[in-house]
Amino acid sequence: MGNCCRSPAAVAREDVKSHFPAAHHHQAAGAGAKNHHHHHHHNGAGGVHPKRLTVLIDGACDAALAGGIEEKYLLDRELGRGEFGVTYLCMDRDTKEVLACKSISKRKLRTAIDVEDVRREVAIMRHLPKSPSIVSLKEACEDENAVHLVMELCEGGELFDRIVARGHYTERAAAAVTRTIVEVVQLCHRHGVIHRDLKPENFLFANKKENSPLKAIDFGLSIFFKPGEKFSEIVGSPYYMAPEVLKRNYGPEIDIWSAGVILYILLCGVPPFWAETEQGVAQAILRGIIDFKREPWPSVSENAKNLVRQMLEPDPKLRLTAKQVLEHPWLQNAKKAPNVPLGDVVKSRLKQFSRMNRFKRRALRVIADHLSIEEVEDIKDMFKMMDTDNDGSVSYEELKNGLAKFGSHLVESEVQMLIEAVDTNGKGKLDYGEFVAVSLHLQRMANDEHLHRAFSYFDKDGNGYIEPEELREALVEDGTGATDSMDVANDILQEVDTDKDGRISYDEFVAMMKTGTDWRKASRHYSRGRFNSLSVRLMKDGSLSLGGE
Repeated sequence: MGNCCRSPAAVAREDVKSHFPAAHHHQAAGAGAKNHHHHHHHNGAGGVHPKRLTVLIDGACDAALAGGIEEKYLLDRELGRGEFGVTYLCMDRDTKEVLACKSISKRKLRTAIDVEDVRREVAIMRHLPKSPSIVSLKEACEDENAVHLVMELCEGGELFDRIVARGHYTERAAAAVTRTIVEVVQLCHRHGVIHRDLKPENFLFANKKENSPLKAIDFGLSIFFKPGEKFSEIVGSPYYMAPEVLKRNYGPEIDIWSAGVILYILLCGVPPFWAETEQGVAQAILRGIIDFKREPWPSVSENAKNLVRQMLEPDPKLRLTAKQVLEHPWLQNAKKAPNVPLGDVVKSRLKQFSRMNRFKRRALRVIADHLSIEEVEDIKDMFKMMDTDNDGSVSYEELKNGLAKFGSHLVESEVQMLIEAVDTNGKGKLDYGEFVAVSLHLQRMANDEHLHRAFSYFDKDGNGYIEPEELREALVEDGTGATDSMDVANDILQEVDTDKDGRISYDEFVAMMKTGTDWRKASRHYSRGRFNSLSVRLMKDGSLSLGGE
């Protein structure tokens, strides 16, 4: 959830009809677009002065735009937002065509790097040939305040959301998605572009149908390359990052690695390299051990596993090229692949994630119970507003409508997960205490005083550590069966006890409370990043060490 951009226009069509009665619905498959999220440090205080930087892009469209984008396009509601800009539903005033407009505010472009990024994004979208798998750029123009990328509209939501909703795909469906992603990679590489940020969030479905075309929508981190050229900037999202990116010496092969990570997720619902922290993820990538043992891998075909292995080959020289992936027998024969779901892994996956969450939930409840009346005044008011039938609990529908009212747009599956994650007695509703816990979780636990209070609640003997026994007690209080609680406690220790001394220190506890526990939330968090904090050093003994710069 974090700072996720909402997927464009689940309801675009209805909206369009109500707002633009005369609109023709072109079959254009369309792009919603996501905006820029940067993690590099901005120098310079204010944004780039519009007057000083009026021409960001060549061939800015009609001079008539002096009066702003609204002269040519009617901008409607927001579809998504990022650090630099907002994507709107829009309509061409002349043709009545319904489109998506990604508007990047000049005020927010604080550094030369930011400006260069926008120029390059436009240049790359103009440079790549038309393709059914890439959202088409109708025009790029700028007015005094912003650069506007007007693109075809995609109404089917993100690939990310479909994965979350399904848990994972059948082999046949996974193959269709993989083919599209690798075709995009092939197209980029043939035209001298490395994408550098392939992940499920950057692909949108044209429409809601099961067999909807899938389209790449974001080239904000892409870069032009010449054969043999190497790059060293760490960019992308940690889960999808190739080992050579971490080692700061890479070329186009990184896109195949990222596509391999997506394929792994499509087939089983979790990423191959997963940890609570950025550094942990980086270490897992460098270790490169891929788990094919747990469900549903035993029932996945050997061919599929073989392709995943060859895409996640640590040595970029030995990794398959886009052409080789497309020629792989698994993709060639995918139409014959059994179209049966790979078992009900979704539930077990969510359970795996929620296991870790159980302790965090317990801690959130403890914090909720100890908060003063003033501290929860807002949350209480919100609860009252959402609880429309005044029965003292918030149902799925009430939560969904309430969140929309407060401007927090979560996909249905996310609301569902929210309720499942906190609902301790399985009623499918949240009581007041649970509601406070959710609100605290969404606000990202930042208050140290609350954390101290919760920590000392679990640390019964007050020695500054939560021992396995104390952890178990807390879980049993939270309704975990006594036998189960041993397993769960061990799982939690494995995850939280980073220095492996068999107990949880205050710092480890805080780290757990402050990180997104679910890879999906975390994946959102890195919508678009440059990770200059991640560096990898080759130690004298030949091993790799990770550390901040």
